[in-house]
Amino acid sequence: MTWMANLLQTYENNVDLVGRFEQKRTGQQFTLVPVSHTTQSAQIEVHLSSDGEYRRASVVDKSDSSTIIPCTEKSANRAGTMPVPHPLFDKLVYVAGDYPAYCDPPKGTPHQDYLQNLGVWCESPYAHPKVQSIYAYLCKATLIRDLVEHGVLWIDDKGRLMEKWPGDNKDKPDIFKVVTGPQSSAFVRFTVDVVGAPETPLWRDASVHASFIRFAEQSLGEEALCYVTGKVRPRADMHGSRLRNPADKAKLISANDTSGFTFRGRFRESRDAAAISYDASQKAHSALRWLIDRQGSFAVDGRVFLVWGTDDTDVPDPHVDSYDLAEESEGQTDNDSTHQAYARQIRKALNGYRHDSDYRSRVVVMVLDAATTGRMSIVYYRDLDRNPFLERLERWHESCCWLHCYRKNGEGQVVSFWGAPATRDIAFAAYGRTASETVIKGLMERMLPCIVDGQKLPRDIIRSTVTRASNPSGMEPWEWEKTLSIACALINKSHEEQGGFRLALDDTLDRRDYLFGRLLAIADVLERSALRELQENRATNALRYMNAFARHPAKTWSIIQSNIQPYQARLGSRATFYNQLIDNVGAMFGPEDFTDQPLGSLYLLGFYSQRHDLYAKRPKKSTEDRTDVDTNIEEV
Repeated sequence: MTWMANLLQTYENNVDLVGRFEQKRTGQQFTLVPVSHTTQSAQIEVHLSSDGEYRRASVVDKSDSSTIIPCTEKSANRAGTMPVPHPLFDKLVYVAGDYPAYCDPPKGTPHQDYLQNLGVWCESPYAHPKVQSIYAYLCKATLIRDLVEHGVLWIDDKGRLMEKWPGDNKDKPDIFKVVTGPQSSAFVRFTVDVVGAPETPLWRDASVHASFIRFAEQSLGEEALCYVTGKVRPRADMHGSRLRNPADKAKLISANDTSGFTFRGRFRESRDAAAISYDASQKAHSALRWLIDRQGSFAVDGRVFLVWGTDDTDVPDPHVDSYDLAEESEGQTDNDSTHQAYARQIRKALNGYRHDSDYRSRVVVMVLDAATTGRMSIVYYRDLDRNPFLERLERWHESCCWLHCYRKNGEGQVVSFWGAPATRDIAFAAYGRTASETVIKGLMERMLPCIVDGQKLPRDIIRSTVTRASNPSGMEPWEWEKTLSIACALINKSHEEQGGFRLALDDTLDRRDYLFGRLLAIADVLERSALRELQENRATNALRYMNAFARHPAKTWSIIQSNIQPYQARLGSRATFYNQLIDNVGAMFGPEDFTDQPLGSLYLLGFYSQRHDLYAKRPKKSTEDRTDVDTNIEEV
């Protein structure tokens, strides 16, 4: 139950945010909801007077539709065929007494059940005057009639609510723009306008929330030892769903299968397996929904990746690249061959998180996914101190490091940055842009232990990335450049125990793979220089034969060398530098190294470093000629 204890602590540490709405990037609002409450998207808002008289109503805009509503265990977990009303706000079929006059009669007695439950609340010692005003109005059974008369709902020539608008979209009333089904499925929220009182929406009124919480406490079940808090508290019989989105029915805790083997065979009753108090379950699930809403944009194929601190929820995301991690810092440099400036930049970004929280703060990494529509699981979970987490993250960004040129700044300009790539970009580099979401989420999950636990990179991921980087003819130039730099970062990380490699060319390294990579880069730059004079922009022989070169380097090099002779002649004396460089690199080979044995991944580092070194030595005006590196770069 560690994960629930951490979620409960997160809720307690952020209790001052309960009921305070925040806004997602999409414009949708969310909040940390109180106990015995949930959120629902409302389509209609009805204003009443303090004496229960109808005043006005309107269609709720989607950006303002998120509504805090009181709920019970059963209403929060109701199915489509189970008519269990919410205590205050609900759909028309529950709140409108004149529903049968405008729609087909519902199954059961949803309105009567709703009104009976609301009446019990209004007659209890915990009643709230605004709720009593709503009860007084709904007892009149005129809700749909009032909404029709004031142009909120629309009826056909038979006096029934229209299921869909028969006219053009241009003339479509607002209600048909916000409901996903017929008008009868609209969700209604109420607010009571009190003369002289602050205009606080009823669903955001803390006094109404407190009124229902006190009322709900009297109907809680029997007490039991809570496995989360260690205290004897009223236990929860049902636990929350709708964790990832409002339509999500998957639960993390469920034992409603009395005919299968959810708990039978081990325990007589589900409570014998684990007893969780009502308060702990409500607060933990509310905190989890809140965290998912805050980071909900980071979900792949239904799999949610969460990282948060129990003391301060804002912690660095292990899935982002170094550009996002240190975007507030300045001083990115392409000439930092020792990586010292880059290392200082990463440490500066992470030190901000170290000093902003208590040293005892915890960091939780959790990955959620659902195999079925009703069951959710925690597929990855880590709970560790903040400082070790930040240290491992720092190690990842400093060891899986290379120069990348595929990001764009806020002005849409391509920028280069040092550091580690994002895990999603690693997935695209390993499996291509057409990789399915299932494949991507699997790779991202496999990368987490490498980042958070310091485990070695999976060999198949490195092998797949190197294979794709060795086949530039199968990709657009910008995509290949991106794949190449990511492959170099992964290769560098895989050699971490040997001290790793620098981007700066090591002209003393005589390892066979590295030398062959240097030869390939020299041939590529030489031919590119000649093609520039011919005003041609096509792949060089070095890139065309790169895949074959990786498999049969000695044989393929003889083909490449013969094919670049016309370009050597074209350059004339200007090719002398390249020719001498080829001779110098070739002289570093031992007789036993110049063979057709397939190259290892290290050849890509030699290729990248040699090519980068040659371009860096050119005059600045010539850098514009790297059309395959700069002008064709585009972010995936």
